[in-house]
Amino acid sequence: MLHSESSHSFQVDLRGLVDLLSHHLYSSPRVYLRELLQNAVDALTARQAADPGAPAAITVRTGETLTVTDTGIGLTEADVHRFLATIGRSSKRNSDGGLDGAGLESARGEFIGQFGIGLLACFVVADEITVVSRHATDPGAPTVEWRGHSDGRYTIRTLPASAMPEPGTTVRLTPRADNAEWTTPERVTELARHFGGLLKYEVTVVDPRGTPTRVNDTPPWERPHGSPLARREALTAYCRTTFDFTPLDTIELDLPAAGLRGVAYVLPTAVSPAQRAGHRVHLKGMLLTDKAPELLPDWAFFVRCVVDTTSLRPTASREALYEDGTLAAVRDALGQRIRDWLTGLAASDPALLHRFIDTHHLAVKALARYDDELLRTVLPWLPFETTDGNVTLEEFARNHPTVLVTRSVEEFRQVAPIASAAGLGVVNGGYTYDRDLVHRLPEIRPGSSVTDLDPATVTAHLDAVDPSAELRAAAFLALARETVGAHDCDVVLRDFQPVTAPALLLDNREARHERTRSSLASESDGLWADILGSLRDETPRAQLVLNHLNPLVRQALTITERGLATTAAEALYGQALLLSRRPLRASESALLNRAFIGLLTHAMHPAGPAEPRKDA
Repeated sequence: MLHSESSHSFQVDLRGLVDLLSHHLYSSPRVYLRELLQNAVDALTARQAADPGAPAAITVRTGETLTVTDTGIGLTEADVHRFLATIGRSSKRNSDGGLDGAGLESARGEFIGQFGIGLLACFVVADEITVVSRHATDPGAPTVEWRGHSDGRYTIRTLPASAMPEPGTTVRLTPRADNAEWTTPERVTELARHFGGLLKYEVTVVDPRGTPTRVNDTPPWERPHGSPLARREALTAYCRTTFDFTPLDTIELDLPAAGLRGVAYVLPTAVSPAQRAGHRVHLKGMLLTDKAPELLPDWAFFVRCVVDTTSLRPTASREALYEDGTLAAVRDALGQRIRDWLTGLAASDPALLHRFIDTHHLAVKALARYDDELLRTVLPWLPFETTDGNVTLEEFARNHPTVLVTRSVEEFRQVAPIASAAGLGVVNGGYTYDRDLVHRLPEIRPGSSVTDLDPATVTAHLDAVDPSAELRAAAFLALARETVGAHDCDVVLRDFQPVTAPALLLDNREARHERTRSSLASESDGLWADILGSLRDETPRAQLVLNHLNPLVRQALTITERGLATTAAEALYGQALLLSRRPLRASESALLNRAFIGLLTHAMHPAGPAEPRKDA
């Protein structure tokens, strides 16, 4: 049996493709103007490569129709058939990836467009596109008109050369009513400035009255300035115009190997590390995106950048950067530039370094964890919460040769008042990055010692109570241990400062985790209970330390009535819980309510509950 084989071509539904572009590839209909400007810039680049003395300008005219005219290389009739009628083919490359057209290979790197679908973006705002073009390399070349419709139809006709006296291309759109807002004179001017503000060729928008407006200019980092101060002021003014804030400082970026130049602006206010900054990236002058968080390392969330590059690759929508090895190398190099700026501040401008750290200490801590050079430079300047207040580690270590660091904010708040009175030096290590950085203190300050705080360390610095006093309190302490023991907590009696603190709850994260595990195991059954039981740990219980020097505690120790003693023990435990500022379990919340009601009842009826009234 013979088998036959035939070849066929895909049939493209242009309406479906335009819908795909408008709803999935492009983020907004506004990109139509960017695509028109891009095609015009590439046409100008091609003509400049062949004839450097040729005029190079783009004119956008607004009104009932929108036209974009360039003095670029133009198209021949064969080019129109090959490029405008074939979706996906770009005039910037041939089937081998090279440029079409003799003598233009050297200009390939200057072209912006690479995908051959840009003109289709115009169908997002118009049902008909007209392209009139005349090629520049042949003085006798005819004018060619291509008229395309969103349903896939197109016509081509040849016009006399007089129809377009000068070489170049004009694209004409008649906007649809549902997208007319994108082609108003004001919106077109705004979009042209937004996308083409840094293009190297002159871009002018002409309104219906014939008034021209130049929308682009040379970026400030490319212009000569009379002095370093004038340059700084120009860069700052550009930041105010572009990002609407006055920067704390400016960091110039220049990577010749990547064809990248621009500025990083240091934010004047603190931002969350989770809020990734949107950097403005221009590709050969054309705005690619104003939301490019991948341009810098995650730790550099305290700056916003505007750059122009020739080497980074765009995605197909040309609205984001393509993640590849080049982008990774650029990201590392820009990160190094920002590190260099930061380390240089300590020597060149300590006052600015102080202002920066006051604003962005979290970012600096994030960076210093992994950068030894930066750690040595900035760690002495970084503020930490300590038992001596908010001070730098350098200052704190001078007063405390042994530095104790907590694992959580709750632990620090539990022990801070007591540790301070006992002369212990404790740093709050519960905030992001702080514990890791404090443990690296000996690297830059030899002789210093850093140890994680253990509740036993604090207990060891509390004075033991006179044995006779503890004997007199034995009955209350036994009842308190029975009462508080239901919450996996022991009770001890000590003398400590300040006298105003009646009780101290010494606990740690491991002990709380063990209690949570035990609670879950007791409430579970079957396999899950066995799994939780296998994780059992012999973590010591929390300790409620009663202050024998406190008058309230001294009075509580003398209580003999069991009900009131139980209520007093619960109240002291509840107050210590609240001072620790950690989340309360349901049983602990119930204890607080019970203790409050018990004390209130005793205060109103000290001799016992009142008899109900006869007429109640």
